[in-house]
Amino acid sequence: MNTFSITDMGRVRSSNQDCVLCEENAIGSFPNLFIVADGMGGHRAGDTASRMCIEIVADSIRNTDKRTPVSAFEQAVYAANRAIYDESGRHFELSGMGTTMVAATVGQDTAVIMNIGDSRLYHMRDNLCQITVDHSLVEEMVKSGEIHKEEMRTHPNKNIITRALGTDTVVCPDYFEIEVRERDVLLLCSDGLSNMLEDDQIRKILKEHRGNMKEAGQELVQRANEAGGKDNISVILIEL
Repeated sequence: MNTFSITDMGRVRSSNQDCVLCEENAIGSFPNLFIVADGMGGHRAGDTASRMCIEIVADSIRNTDKRTPVSAFEQAVYAANRAIYDESGRHFELSGMGTTMVAATVGQDTAVIMNIGDSRLYHMRDNLCQITVDHSLVEEMVKSGEIHKEEMRTHPNKNIITRALGTDTVVCPDYFEIEVRERDVLLLCSDGLSNMLEDDQIRKILKEHRGNMKEAGQELVQRANEAGGKDNISVILIEL
């Protein structure tokens, strides 16, 4: 497995509220663990939410007695959501904080994926395929036929999400299981990448740098910044 992770402030924001975990080694019963969390709220609030998400989810999975990846993820998400929600209620400056989250663990021939919000996971083999479904207003507008999928990236309401970790006592993540094989590439990213680059641009970069995830990740961030860098940019790349 060849992995690379990077997080960048971008060209507009004054702080980086994203947080990533790229762990190739086993954590608890998981063979590995990859997470991108995109915090929201004020400067300190977003930082705190994404950091708490990463720390609590990893710790829960490290110590869980659950037998399946989905049940372990469920337990971890519940713990992180409760902790972030309670912490935001205890401190005025953290009020309303939350975070998106996309996570994956990759086995020999399958990957189990979980997402909340609009951070994404893509699967690249011959073509690039978005596996996760955004929990966002524009995604709902696409489903209802109000806009085309191609309009999501530039729509004025693209940053309005419909689910997040820590903003309510109840959280409802989605889970996916996909088949993977040698030379497949998985990309986890925050919307600072997906809102700046079209899928075709991402596919081209991954194809050009196959075998070198560091070069691919650095170019993705560079291109997102060249396109405006309007948000924090986080990328995890996994080549099997």
